[in-house]
Amino acid sequence: MREDKSKLLRSLTIDRSASKVERPKSRWLPISAAVAACVVVAFAAFAAFELRRQDQPKETTSQTAPQPASQPQAQQPQQPATNGKAAGSLAASGYVVARRKATVAAEITGKVVEVFTDEGRTVTEGQVVARLDSVLAERDYELARSRVETADAAVAAISADLEDATRIMSRVQTLSQKNFATEADLTKAQARVGVLSAQLRQAQSQLETAKIDAKRSGSMLDKHQIRAPFAGVVIDRSAQPGEMISPMSVGGYTRTGICTIVDMDSIEIEVDVNEAFIGRVTPGGPVNAVLDAYPDWTIPASVIAIVPTANREKATVKVRIRFEKKDPRILPDMAVKVNFMREAKANGSADASAAN
Repeated sequence: MREDKSKLLRSLTIDRSASKVERPKSRWLPISAAVAACVVVAFAAFAAFELRRQDQPKETTSQTAPQPASQPQAQQPQQPATNGKAAGSLAASGYVVARRKATVAAEITGKVVEVFTDEGRTVTEGQVVARLDSVLAERDYELARSRVETADAAVAAISADLEDATRIMSRVQTLSQKNFATEADLTKAQARVGVLSAQLRQAQSQLETAKIDAKRSGSMLDKHQIRAPFAGVVIDRSAQPGEMISPMSVGGYTRTGICTIVDMDSIEIEVDVNEAFIGRVTPGGPVNAVLDAYPDWTIPASVIAIVPTANREKATVKVRIRFEKKDPRILPDMAVKVNFMREAKANGSADASAAN
């Protein structure tokens, strides 16, 4: 019975040696399978790469072969040259400015009575834009004119006396030659003519002085009429009726200007170009300008001049550019970007010479 129990217990025990032998086999089996799969994938990739490398020259030769046969394809290399011109252009930014812009002011101090213009209105050269109080100036002008009339009357009276004295002197001379008049009478007549001649010159001088004074008073009266110095458009109105205006700033509520006028025919572009690229800008060269307000509108322009001075702080040189065609949409102080097309012009001339 003890032997049966011992056999039964032996049958229930686990054999350690058998498990140790079977475990390595079960562990290395998946690893070997993975290595084999990697080898297969690598071989497939290498085969695909070799096939692709062998097929590539065939494609290139098939693409390049028809080109010599067709004549239009031979002209295609000219397109990169056009793109090179656009890419090689020099770009800069600046503002639209007016060469003729003035703040109209009075030459005298006075009170504004009327203003005859407003923002946006067009004025002509010499047009009256405002009027100052001219009551005192009108009185001074009338007084000067009356002085001119007085001096003119004095000249006329002395001239009449001189003519009479001259006739008397002539008669006395005739009588003296016939011994009918004394030497004293002749001397007295000659002295009378001399005195009247001196008085006439004095009166004439006073008349000229009165005329100059009257002319000056008339000019002062005319200064109360403020006129436009040139034709243009009013962009700012500063003064109002009832305000004091003066040619110099004296503080307080005294203004120095009536309005600001801009000559729209004198507008142009001013840009700052880096001095390292100023050699690519030539006077008269073509320029394409684009306003920030109208980004889809390209305006043809050309270089007027290169200002012969450089800005030390910004290392730039100022360039003036004119618009080839004026347009009402172009306004002063607008921001603008320009492209100097010097290279395009040079290449175009080279192509033209080569064609000739």
